[in-house]
Amino acid sequence: MTLYSPRRAAAPGNLASSPLGPLAELEGNWSGRGFNLIAVPNKQHNAAFRLMLNATAERIQFTAIGGEVPNRGSVQDDIKIFGLTYLQQVNDAPTMEGLHIEPGIWLNVPATTDPKAGPSIVRQSTIPHGDSLLAQGTGFEVPGGPQIALVSSKPTGSGMAHAPLGYLAPYLHSNLPPGMKQSYVANMNEALTDAIQGQKIVNTTVLSVASIPVGGIVNIPFVTANANATKLEAIFWIETVERPDGTQFMQLQYTQTVILNFLDIDWPHISVATLIRT
Repeated sequence: MTLYSPRRAAAPGNLASSPLGPLAELEGNWSGRGFNLIAVPNKQHNAAFRLMLNATAERIQFTAIGGEVPNRGSVQDDIKIFGLTYLQQVNDAPTMEGLHIEPGIWLNVPATTDPKAGPSIVRQSTIPHGDSLLAQGTGFEVPGGPQIALVSSKPTGSGMAHAPLGYLAPYLHSNLPPGMKQSYVANMNEALTDAIQGQKIVNTTVLSVASIPVGGIVNIPFVTANANATKLEAIFWIETVERPDGTQFMQLQYTQTVILNFLDIDWPHISVATLIRT
């Protein structure tokens, strides 16, 4: 491995100068708040499901891998991959009870001739429920703030046809955690747009990955049989925010949807957060 020092190698808006490419601004420690929505099976209480809503406190630490990682080619020349490891820890904000821990890696992969493919980014992770993820996508910069679309929490699938009247009442009348609006339950991304209301965001790096069509989620048999995690889509926005005095700080927002399948229904598990680099 060839050692290099990627820390702060690229100023906002100048990612091409770093071997980490669009991932260069991730390095460092981030902390902040968010919200989590998940429907889980509830057989032990003689119910089909339970909707869980949390206000969250979160920390993510990104550390650059200290050199290039060569991928050896047999039908084309070798390629050099650069990346970062990360550790994500999510707690319930009011109680600080642990909700989620996730170690993983982000990779910046160059274009290849065999297979013929453009540059991409890759996210690999594991969580202690017994799931492993591989998701691939793209990273790019845009001037100004992020374009944050609606994300729906509505369950779908053939099992919905057999659901009794009032089945989705928990989605309409929820016991909300602190800071959460009822409208967030239908569109969790509204929490992200609320968080940046009034901010002057001068530049945004977009990292978009999905487990389909390239990648996937592998689960232990219990997860597959009881609440099968079938796919993931996630978008991270690294935002350069300008204060009224002209100074700047780095902000990270993300939305992530994992589909859990049980009772022949696809249940969106949605997490959002707004974090500041410390």
